[in-house]
Parts: sequence; C-alpha cells; structure tokens
Amino acid sequence: MRKIKLLIAENDEDENMFMVEGFSESGLFELLASVETGDEVLQYLNTPGNQLPDLILTDMNMPGKTGLDILQYIKNQPELYQIPVIVLSTSSTRSVINKCMQAGAHSYLVKPDTFMEYGKMAEAIYQKIKDEIFT
Repeated sequence: MRKIKLLIAENDEDENMFMVEGFSESGLFELLASVETGDEVLQYLNTPGNQLPDLILTDMNMPGKTGLDILQYIKNQPELYQIPVIVLSTSSTRSVINKCMQAGAHSYLVKPDTFMEYGKMAEAIYQKIKDEIFT
C-alpha cells in the first residue's frame, strides 16, 4: 500500500502531537513535516530540496497565516495548486466552510472531539483521497 506524503499545520502543541501520532500510527501516511504556523508551511513549501507533500492538513485558526491564507497561497502557485488541502477546525460555521471550499479546499473537516479519534480520521481521509492522489 502506498503512503500519502503529508504536511500537517496545527498551532496547538497537544493537538499537533496527537494528529502526528494518529496519522503516523495509521501506517497510511509518511509525515514530511509537522509545523505550528502558516508561515512555516509556506517556508517548507518554498525551501529548495524539500519534498512536496501529496496532502496538506491545516488548522483553520492559527496566528499569522491562517488555514485560509495557506489555501489561497497554494491554489495560486502553478507548482503547488494540485496539492489537496484539507482544512481542519473546531468551527462548523457554514460561512467559514463555504469560504474555504470556494478558495479550493479539498475538504473542510471538524476536528474530532477526542484526540484518540485522529487514527480513525486518518483512515477515512486516506480512503477518501487515495485514488485522486495515486492516479
């Protein structure tokens, strides 16, 4: 089974740790980087020699560059626009979801209620997008 190369952006230290653990332990993803700010996402993507991810998971609300800022940047770069971006948030506000989807998000997902659910989320995301990434 091919692994999806993943970049995670989550500013909450605990949540970041549990996301990394859940996605890594699923065995379905190869974690390229885990960063805590939107600025670090852009820095990673623009550093020569860094491997581009197959998928980016980004928190919506981060200091500095937000998930929406990251999404808009990626979708306006010819060398990056094809990378699916999934926005994660605790908010289920329809206007925020619509804004992200209109900006080109692959999906907008509400974060799990417990940290232990990230493994299940990882499996669901893999099943949902593996055919798009590997074709």
